[in-house]
Amino acid sequence: QTRLAESGGGSVQAGGSLRLSCAVSGSSYGSVCIGWFRQSSGKEREGVAAIYTGTMADRKTYYGDSAKGRFTISEDNAKHTVYLQMNGLKPEDSAMYYCAADPPCAVLYAGFRGAKFGSWGQGTRVTVSS
Repeated sequence: QTRLAESGGGSVQAGGSLRLSCAVSGSSYGSVCIGWFRQSSGKEREGVAAIYTGTMADRKTYYGDSAKGRFTISEDNAKHTVYLQMNGLKPEDSAMYYCAADPPCAVLYAGFRGAKFGSWGQGTRVTVSS
């Protein structure tokens, strides 16, 4: 079973940066996709970015519209950790951020709506003030 734990959230001013971490435990690292999601009060959960944790792939990452140009997803195979670097933060980026596992990596080819995310972390809160 894949277990995930997020960290790195906090409070920043608009224009600032944060790097979120998702520590992945279990035997699936290297063969699973990990995605970042966010949800703020009164809004639907939104897919942000996803990455394949293995090394052999035709496609490695996928970004949602809100992340393109400002956020970067990456992974460290040795640490079994997936990162979300967020730059140029805006108040509308304030949300609880979660990571989740998509074992078949459907997200890379079908987007977040077609993905098969199962295991979820507890989330880390990001607050961006203007």
